[in-house]
Amino acid sequence: MIDEQPTDESTGDQPSGEPAARRGSFWRELPILLGVAIVVAILVRAFVLQTFYIPSVSMQHTLEINDRVLVNKVVYHFRDPARGEVIVFEAPPEWRSNTADKDFIKRVIGVSGDRIECCDPEQRLIINGQPLDEPYLYSDGAVSDAAAAAPFEVTVPDGRLWLLGDHRSSSGDSMDHYQRSGGDLQEATVDKDAVIGRAFVLFWPPSRMTWLSVPGSFDAVPDGPPEREPPVPAQPGN
Repeated sequence: MIDEQPTDESTGDQPSGEPAARRGSFWRELPILLGVAIVVAILVRAFVLQTFYIPSVSMQHTLEINDRVLVNKVVYHFRDPARGEVIVFEAPPEWRSNTADKDFIKRVIGVSGDRIECCDPEQRLIINGQPLDEPYLYSDGAVSDAAAAAPFEVTVPDGRLWLLGDHRSSSGDSMDHYQRSGGDLQEATVDKDAVIGRAFVLFWPPSRMTWLSVPGSFDAVPDGPPEREPPVPAQPGN
């Protein structure tokens, strides 16, 4: 039932004891609205979503110079980065060419405990015993990047990530720093706590707009390396 206000019987008007709401002045409220909008934008940028532009060729042709990506900064508060995802992270000091270059973008190839090897007979990386097809690797039609510049075998340390660019021959990434450091896995990998967020959509320019999804080839990678068979002991000679 609707509870109606009593009216003055003589006039039919609402009683004068209840003042009517007044419409505020638009120009008086505008600074408040702008202030709220700015605060919301700052909070969203700090904690939820942020845009980044691509300054280098290290992720070609997945990402080109001056592309813009949208980064989800919330997702890794609930889970760890997964293989195949494109992430933005604060690079270790050893990775930076100058102090201004601190936010890098690469693809997660290996997570904590993964054994990564190069390469199988088809020149593919092997992760936990599973060869990995990488359809995103750079190719200009005549020359294609190799999965790795040289043979190697590593196990990713606990709490760290093995990150590679899609344009392997032009990327300062885990493989590059593994070689530069003489095989130092701490320098070659990135602490997962340094990750800013997941780049999930390329939104600019509009002609290149696309989701940055994980290739299906990562689905076949097992969660841990297979157990190595113990060596067969040598038999004493006759």
